[in-house]
Amino acid sequence: MSAPTDVRRPRTNPEPPNDPAAPVVIDVPASERDGAGDDSRSGTTPGADPRGSTPAADPRGRGTTRRSARRASEQRDQRQRDQRDRDQRDREQRDELQRLTGTAATGRSRADTRAHSPVMVLIVLLATLGVVTYAVFLLNPANRGDFLPYGLVIVAESVLVCQSLLSMWTILSGGTDPRDFAFHNTQDTMFDLDEIDREGLSDRSHLWPMRVRGKRVAVDVFITVYGEELTKIAATVAAAVAMRGEHRTWVLDDGRSDDVRALADRLGARYVRRLSSNGAKAGNINHALTLAKGDYFAVFDADFVPGKDFLSETVPFFADGSIAFVQTPQTYGNLHNLVSRGAGYMQTVFYRFIQPGRNRFNAAFCVGTNVIFRRAAIDDVGGIHTDSKSEDVWTSLHLHERGWKSVFIPMTLAVGDAPETIEAYSKQQLRWATGGFEILLTHFPFNPKRKLTMDQRLQYFVTASFYLTGIVPGLLLLVPPLEIFFDLRPMNMSIGVGEWVLFYLGFYLMQVVLAFYALGSFRYETLLLAAVSFPIYARALWNVICGKEQAWHVTGAGRGRAPSPFNFIVPQVLVFVFLSLTSVVAIWRDVSNGQLTLATAWNITNSIIFGAFIVTAFREQSANRRAARQERDADTAPVFVLAAAAGLEPAPTLRTQVVRPDALQPARDVIAASAASGTPSPVEVAS
Repeated sequence: MSAPTDVRRPRTNPEPPNDPAAPVVIDVPASERDGAGDDSRSGTTPGADPRGSTPAADPRGRGTTRRSARRASEQRDQRQRDQRDRDQRDREQRDELQRLTGTAATGRSRADTRAHSPVMVLIVLLATLGVVTYAVFLLNPANRGDFLPYGLVIVAESVLVCQSLLSMWTILSGGTDPRDFAFHNTQDTMFDLDEIDREGLSDRSHLWPMRVRGKRVAVDVFITVYGEELTKIAATVAAAVAMRGEHRTWVLDDGRSDDVRALADRLGARYVRRLSSNGAKAGNINHALTLAKGDYFAVFDADFVPGKDFLSETVPFFADGSIAFVQTPQTYGNLHNLVSRGAGYMQTVFYRFIQPGRNRFNAAFCVGTNVIFRRAAIDDVGGIHTDSKSEDVWTSLHLHERGWKSVFIPMTLAVGDAPETIEAYSKQQLRWATGGFEILLTHFPFNPKRKLTMDQRLQYFVTASFYLTGIVPGLLLLVPPLEIFFDLRPMNMSIGVGEWVLFYLGFYLMQVVLAFYALGSFRYETLLLAAVSFPIYARALWNVICGKEQAWHVTGAGRGRAPSPFNFIVPQVLVFVFLSLTSVVAIWRDVSNGQLTLATAWNITNSIIFGAFIVTAFREQSANRRAARQERDADTAPVFVLAAAAGLEPAPTLRTQVVRPDALQPARDVIAASAASGTPSPVEVAS
């Protein structure tokens, strides 16, 4: 039996809290666009009796018919003008989205339009050639150096080479548009304009009935909440309610906040509160599915604001009865510091090139938000997977094993927040890496028991082993100190620095060029975070090996005062101290020998990278302290509530009043009278 639930429906069905004349774009056949309501389509003339009889021959009758036809024409012209105005507003909105997120006016990313251009294919082929050449160079027995550093290099670079080759293969396998004839036909017929006009819903697009293959469908929209800032929740709920197409919006509040409940009621969304948090986000969604009965359901994190077109761009895919879910990218709008930029850009290549390529193999997986599911598919696998904090990829795996299909579309249909703090980034990466390693070690894709195609096995193996590449920098960090302290070299002494650099750059430089082409510029933040994050991924691997349960954390959720970022980067601080001391020793050695070595340059570079990360942590800590000081000052100031705080009337002069027991009743009477009348009155806080 399920736990008791607090379910609140809005008292009214309010208009969405945005402009009711928001942009509307519906693809309509040209004949209908040019003559909406034109009776010539049915073979009759304006004013004619559809049963075939002719109008009366008296002048009054003909005048009435002409006036009716003129009014119909004017109404048709007005509808066309209104549609053009809505189209113009929609273009302006899309242009603004392009400016903010780097997407093209059609909704497709700039990178998507050139993903398989000749230049992109050439870069991928050259990068592949660089990977193969570097692998041959490393594996050549004649180039082998001392066992320990050589072994570290071989293990580390083998992981990178395998991941790179499989990624190149996935990128080159993409290029097909998943939007086929069935999609476009369904999208063209999903909204019945005549029905919308008859019901008077032209300016209320969030109530437009949707049809898939002629059947009216019901859609639920779930917004999962767990302590996020109220302003972020409000923006997401308001945008979700206003999405084009008839749907029900549900706020699933595991934070159990009365403020969130009031917000949902005010914005016209349904509110659900569980009495337990079993299963974390997955359990929250599964619980909501016992209440919501729609044919499809979309899921948004509380900090991802959906666009108005989300449903109209995703629901048509379900005309194919084998589609289980449609996933859209995570696009970030808060790239204003090093951590958020690094975390955001780190995923750009994945969403622009890797995920679209997975469509070819029916292996695109869910990323937890900005996704819409077929209810029947989730019921078929027993609900969202709850035995892992990475419920998204596990649910995708189970769906693919059951023969369901998935679609990824590289269109920005929601904009959210990347982690802005070291704490948020560390917890996010730990959660994601743990989910990948769980699949690798407990649900190995190449196990014969897994009912996957060979292509899907390869793709899920790449997904499960991807975070091993995050541990690689930690192994490579040990190579320079081994040479500096113990004179152990990874490669044969006969190999010159120039030859080593040539092969090394042939591999790594082409990876940077590929990322540069994907992002449009060089993003040092991504390389910096990738280099210093190996303790996070090593911890995730160790947790999975030991069977340690990973606690659930919400990315960017503000739940109390922010702790020091140094609480989460102790290993990085120790590594920085070690590298700095090693650099001092290396410089002293090279000065004594009169020659600068590659190991010294390599180690100094690593020290600078970790130093830059430590500086970022100091800046974040300073910002946290300023915010805490401002909050403390605000908390210690005398407070007046209700009307004074709301600005309904001038605040009274601040003073301290000592309240004796016999003086409490008059104050209670004032409060009771104010509550009864509905007019708030200022109440002074006694001390």
